[in-house]
Amino acid sequence: MANLVDFVNSEFVAKKDFPEFNSGDTITVYYEIKEGEKTRTQFFKGVVIQRRGSGATETFTIRKMSGSIGVERIFPINMPALQKIEVNQRGKVRRARIFYFRELTGKKAKIKERRY
Repeated sequence: MANLVDFVNSEFVAKKDFPEFNSGDTITVYYEIKEGEKTRTQFFKGVVIQRRGSGATETFTIRKMSGSIGVERIFPINMPALQKIEVNQRGKVRRARIFYFRELTGKKAKIKERRY
């Protein structure tokens, strides 16, 4: 049964070519919003807190500060409305899921940039 699910995911789920990113990276996600008959593109820029799942069911969580309020949004990697993902800054973190980032404020909430 698992082989059948893997076959369907590999054959029928459209693969989008997004850049490689990990937790701690600052990315901008462009996605399409439908309002009645019109469609427009909106972006969400923030720090990746986690990536979860694999294959067709993979999701990633982004956190940004809107004023003094933290806003998080979960995006499925195979969402049809996703148009593109830009990696703005690579972050240097030691964990795959940086939930401790939620409690940090001010200068403590900065993530060092990873150098190549």
